[in-house]
Amino acid sequence: MTGLFLSAFGLGLIFNASPGAVFAETVRRGIAGGYFPAFYVQVGSLAGDATWAVLGLAGAGMLLQLPSVQVPLSILGAIYLAWLGLQSCFSRPDPDPDQEAPSTQSRAMDKGALASGASLSLTNPANIFYWAALGGVLGALGVAEPQPAHYVVFFAGFMTSSLLWCFACAGLVHVLHRTMSARTTMFINVACGLALIYLAVTTVISLMPISSESIL
Repeated sequence: MTGLFLSAFGLGLIFNASPGAVFAETVRRGIAGGYFPAFYVQVGSLAGDATWAVLGLAGAGMLLQLPSVQVPLSILGAIYLAWLGLQSCFSRPDPDPDQEAPSTQSRAMDKGALASGASLSLTNPANIFYWAALGGVLGALGVAEPQPAHYVVFFAGFMTSSLLWCFACAGLVHVLHRTMSARTTMFINVACGLALIYLAVTTVISLMPISSESIL
């Protein structure tokens, strides 16, 4: 079981550290508001990951593989990605990043970041496909006949590394937030926005074969 936990821990780090929508949104929020907005994006994403994990562990993997489930969720995700991308491209950095935001504004930013992270995770097709194929992942790790204990250990290892990544990623982004100029911040905002729009487009393109198969 220790080997399974460590394998899941490593997979969690790879899964969370891979560049994607959540990472782009973490950077975008973090360079605008510092540590806590970046952290809350990560925590919101973790909540979404946990939701899909529970569904996968509960045996909903086959349901998640149905085109009638995948396609609507992916379309919602693509629309949300495009909206965030446009918002990022046209946003303007705070002229004084060291100035503390009013508490009301800060709480609003934190809530928005938390909701953004959860929404991205819940509508991310990669998450849906990953947790729908959980049984195959365990098989690749050498668990031929997974038992409930194996799923629990895998979930614990994956979520442990994901939680640690929340702190590490937010800390790295906070360092950038404290050292970057307004021009560099604007450039990163645009880069993150274009990345999010690109992910939205590729999500829609990836749905075309699935949609065609469901029609046929």
